[in-house]
Amino acid sequence: MDSNNDDTLDIIITNVVATFRTRCHLNLRTIALEGTNVIYKPEVGKVLMKLRKPKITASIWSSGKIICTGATSEEEAKQGARRLARCLQKIGFKVRFSAFKVVNVLAVCSMPFAIHLVDFTKKNRPIASYEPELHPAATYRIKTIKATIQVFSTGSLTVTGPNVQNVATAVEQVYPLLFECKKPLCK
Repeated sequence: MDSNNDDTLDIIITNVVATFRTRCHLNLRTIALEGTNVIYKPEVGKVLMKLRKPKITASIWSSGKIICTGATSEEEAKQGARRLARCLQKIGFKVRFSAFKVVNVLAVCSMPFAIHLVDFTKKNRPIASYEPELHPAATYRIKTIKATIQVFSTGSLTVTGPNVQNVATAVEQVYPLLFECKKPLCK
């Protein structure tokens, strides 16, 4: 970070998406009739189940695959997935919690300065793209850690990556590049 500015950047995780398998076939109609906080979507072939604590929403397929969204940390996602498996066990399925994996993390971060997006894109042309007619942010992709950063002119960043560590690494990598392209302060 900047040597004369010791402020740390707050990276706020807004969504963690995780998947797991139950290793058994699930009857969606039974879940819809006997489960709590469920929405049955037979046209799509899934059931949505919501938990209040941790606040997550799960998409449940009859094959036993479950996708959990809405958690704000990897630990919360795992806790929510385990609670969901327990709810399915209470309904009567022989659920075995397996193959848990965090597949996506969405975070937001705000830079303490505004950014000149055209300069940023010109200096980082192969990995940065900016189409102001399509989207108000410049897109910066880091293929080595599979992270994508949306950079807005206000200094706001939206970061997606496969896990929390990669999201933090992506912000650390892009900070010096953004600092070079900061807008001068208006007086």
